[in-house]
Amino acid sequence: MVASEESSSAASEVLSAIARILEERKSAAPESSYVAGLYAKGSEAISKKIGEEAVETIIAAHNGSAEQLIHETADLWFHSMVMLAHHGLSPEAVIRELQRRFGVSGLQEKQSRG
Repeated sequence: MVASEESSSAASEVLSAIARILEERKSAAPESSYVAGLYAKGSEAISKKIGEEAVETIIAAHNGSAEQLIHETADLWFHSMVMLAHHGLSPEAVIRELQRRFGVSGLQEKQSRG
């Protein structure tokens, strides 16, 4: 259990560090940073990138190695964090939502959305 708590803490630290960098990139020149360039292109471009990464993740899940699946999932998560930051949201907001759902049946949770 201790290793799991340490892993959870490390994961939280990584997400927080990435979120801080994504916030910093909002004030960077688009030509100086990949993320700043995405921000400059706007929500539609970021959404398209998430779609591309989602497709690549699905392909890796069906045809790839575990390493490829991890790589593509990391890309998908990263670009999802870019979209959250673009909209002024944090990974912590998503974590709070997951915590809210924890222990609730998926069927019940979907019904509660109305």
